[in-house]
Amino acid sequence: MVGEEACARSAARIEPGSGAFDEVEAADEDLVDARNRGGEAGETGARDVRVAEGGAGFLTRDERRDTLELGSRGGLVPSRQMDVRDEERPPLGRDLQELADAELAAPADSCGPGSRGLEPPADEERVRLPGQVRAHPLRVEAVEAAGERAEEGALRRRAESAHAAPGGEAGEAPERDLLQGDHVGLVLGDEPDHSLEVPATGRRGGPAVKEVPGAQDEPQSPTSLRSVRVLLVDPPAFTPPYDDALASALARAGAEVELVTSRFRFGPAPVPDGYRRRELFYPLSSRLFRRSPLRLPLKAAEHAAGLVRLRGLAADVVHVQWAPLPQLDLRLLPFQRPSVVTAHDVLPRRTASKRDLWRRLYGRFDGIVVHSERGRDRLVSEVGVEAARIRVIPHPVFPGTPRYDGDGRTLLFLGVIRPYKQLDHAVSLARELGARLLVVGDPATDVTRWSGGPGIEWRLGYVPEAEVDRALAEATLALFPYREEIDQSGALLRCLGAGVPAVAYDVGGLGEPLRRFAAGAVVPPDDRGALAAAAQGLLADPGALEAARAGARRAAAELTWDAAAAAHFALYAEIVR
Repeated sequence: MVGEEACARSAARIEPGSGAFDEVEAADEDLVDARNRGGEAGETGARDVRVAEGGAGFLTRDERRDTLELGSRGGLVPSRQMDVRDEERPPLGRDLQELADAELAAPADSCGPGSRGLEPPADEERVRLPGQVRAHPLRVEAVEAAGERAEEGALRRRAESAHAAPGGEAGEAPERDLLQGDHVGLVLGDEPDHSLEVPATGRRGGPAVKEVPGAQDEPQSPTSLRSVRVLLVDPPAFTPPYDDALASALARAGAEVELVTSRFRFGPAPVPDGYRRRELFYPLSSRLFRRSPLRLPLKAAEHAAGLVRLRGLAADVVHVQWAPLPQLDLRLLPFQRPSVVTAHDVLPRRTASKRDLWRRLYGRFDGIVVHSERGRDRLVSEVGVEAARIRVIPHPVFPGTPRYDGDGRTLLFLGVIRPYKQLDHAVSLARELGARLLVVGDPATDVTRWSGGPGIEWRLGYVPEAEVDRALAEATLALFPYREEIDQSGALLRCLGAGVPAVAYDVGGLGEPLRRFAAGAVVPPDDRGALAAAAQGLLADPGALEAARAGARRAAAELTWDAAAAAHFALYAEIVR
């Protein structure tokens, strides 16, 4: 058998003005195993041969346990299975005890009837194993007629110096394609043992091996065979729910995933499901400070140190979720390996003016993921990224259980409260419509000016999931009156997952799922009148409201994390080849 493998709380209710806002180890060798893998008595000696291909997909974890690990740190190496026969050998002219593995030297007649004699079958497949013993080349070739066996005599002459191989029935010829591998050779009787270990290649891509389809193979999609180690990198732990959901989905699909991040400062992180979590970044600043600017100098030093440590982690793909310090990230991220970045914010708020810096940083990655068509357009037109390197993978919906327990006139403002989210627009809209406004989230800005307003209920702090679920069950509509500083909103996808429709300004990609699934209304940016009219239209029309709720449920059924994982796998396979 020959194989090669290249190698993310409680919610304190805080009233405004209270002052509280203040190593999956890689295989390092190639292994060649010439042992007979078995076969009952009386059966022919066909055996499975796994042959490296040049990039058709990834092995599943179960398949990896059945194959020998071959360490090529550079790429993903899939395999296919086909039946191949070794040529029968005459009795060896030496004492069997001198062989490295005497069980392989069984007489030809012990392999079953029909394997006697020295003449191999006319349709035999034979394997050339170049590289280790130049004087004894051996190859596998689809032979269709006896007259085509030009090397038959040479093979027979080598039998006296090579391990005897049991005979077997001939498999279907693979279109006369040759199977070749870089680290393959004959195992001779005077060598100490086998499997033999040979050095791994240092290549980034897959091996130079011709793909040979097996006789029974079905066509394979790029994601049908999977064995890939993925590092998801979110140094500041900006989006623990997103990181956790994507890592879990990739792990369910067969990847080995490690989330490299930092301690989440505002509550407990999600418990890993099928993946590993490593808090590599900000060991001190994430514990000593909350949102104080005093943490920034220490954070910068810790960020550089974390990037250096990140370079020592083994991976086939490095997928960066956030690059919080682009000046350092440009210099220290491990770009020598296949790398992807997700542009959650096309131009992050703090460094949006440094477009040349972001153009150079995006240019270092092999692939860029963005969550909306508008985000892709902005990357091309405003940043100068090549369109061919961008993949639009819609932000999946965070699944929930639709429950409608509210009064039918409750507006929800959900998520971390930042200036660009324009809470004041939601407050004025609720007052205009005489509706109840429920504000749920952690304030990153002062909200005391609205604290005395009637009809507003505040549930402030980092809210646990159970409290979020309760708020969603009470909500009739969710409001997203954001400015153009964001591409997509996790809070919006959380609302849709619970069957809650939304009304949003048409900024970034917010409007795309709402339009696509008719899950609410989209109005021009900063048009408060249009925002109020759209909300009132849904609150006053039960039929329209129910239709929007059905649209939210459709979005939840289609925008799944498993679908997103499959799209990520397709991108990983493309950049690793």
